[in-house]
Amino acid sequence: MSVKPPREILENIYAFPPNRATLGGTAYFCINHDDAGEAANVLIDAPAQAPEVVAFLRDRGGVQYWVITHRGASGEAKALQADLSCPKVLVQEQEAYLLPDLPNLVTYRDRYPLPGGGEAFWTPGFSPGSACVYWPQQGGILFTGRHLLPDRDGQLQPLRFSKTFHWPRQLRQIKQLQERFTAENLAYACPAANTGFLRGQAIVKDAYSQLQALEPDQLLQAPALL
Repeated sequence: MSVKPPREILENIYAFPPNRATLGGTAYFCINHDDAGEAANVLIDAPAQAPEVVAFLRDRGGVQYWVITHRGASGEAKALQADLSCPKVLVQEQEAYLLPDLPNLVTYRDRYPLPGGGEAFWTPGFSPGSACVYWPQQGGILFTGRHLLPDRDGQLQPLRFSKTFHWPRQLRQIKQLQERFTAENLAYACPAANTGFLRGQAIVKDAYSQLQALEPDQLLQAPALL
């Protein structure tokens, strides 16, 4: 079965089509170079494991950093890694056990720096090792994993599911994000699921204002979704 090509949603930022192997998750690819001009590309979560996907990534310099943002986002990681040979596959330490024997697995506790000033950082709640990725280019992009997702109105929200690991911790992380970011360093958000609710936009363009509009204390008693 052929796979649709990824879509360029911002300059050098690509979104892959939803992947059945990650329950409809959206993976992202950031083209980047280090200070020496060498490729330092970042893959966030797992696209479909398909020849077209591998060829697309290889044609753009390959993947030097692969960040898995939450349990369930790794998809067919072993098969994909066999094709990509990514030198660093990053996962928060509490979820490393889900990827036994995966080559080049690198764990971190709170945060892991990425070339270009970005970083992967721990945002527990949806799952024990849930994480987000911050990319400072183009006004600041927050790849939210499943920590923040569009609701049916296309608004960025923490969504409580029946399998959510720890809802109060997830809401505390929302407060930390609100304190961390400003209108000057956060322009966009790229969620790992529910992208269909963005109605073709493929990206949240007013991420800072949507983040600041959240009221974690009022969300504490929100019922779990199915």
